[in-house]
Amino acid sequence: MIVGVLAIQGDFGEHIKMLQGLGVETREVRLPEELENLDGLIIPGGESTTIGKLAKEYKMIEPLRKFGEEKAVWGTCAGAIFLSKDATRVKTGQPLLKLMDITIQRNAFGRQVNSFEVGLDVPALSAVSEENPPFDSVFIRAPLIESVDAEDVEILSSLEDGTIVAAKQGNLLATSFHPELNDDDRFHRLFLTMIKK
Repeated sequence: MIVGVLAIQGDFGEHIKMLQGLGVETREVRLPEELENLDGLIIPGGESTTIGKLAKEYKMIEPLRKFGEEKAVWGTCAGAIFLSKDATRVKTGQPLLKLMDITIQRNAFGRQVNSFEVGLDVPALSAVSEENPPFDSVFIRAPLIESVDAEDVEILSSLEDGTIVAAKQGNLLATSFHPELNDDDRFHRLFLTMIKK
């Protein structure tokens, strides 16, 4: 198995470290040809406008879209925005992959000073761990999932007020937070099970 991490901007290095810790072969992806022979792809957090702009500049939009139609893709934070079919509070003309039937609201929780951590109940993680304590989730200028727009989108986790922060649709996974910023590898293991299917 080879898992790529889109490495044009953002915290791709942390995802690579987490995957390598699980014994997974990884590849930094910056150009269309680097998607070849990958089994899955993570689109990391960062700045969604910049990721979209650079992906367009490197002629990555269509190759990424085609990849996501066939193989597992996980978007975290800004990556979740990029993965979505629709987004609010984004700059006019910001490219989206339009793969996942969710509407995302950018910077939903405010500026960087409003960053926070919270333990989330994620029942789906019991598939990869006998013990399933709350997942310590780091939100940094995070988006929220405003709506799920198809019946086959599964809500994986919400905040106490009902705000959706993690969802799955077939081979696609979106998280508003940064699972790579703690030592808990359960979300990465969950993504690996999606690749094996």
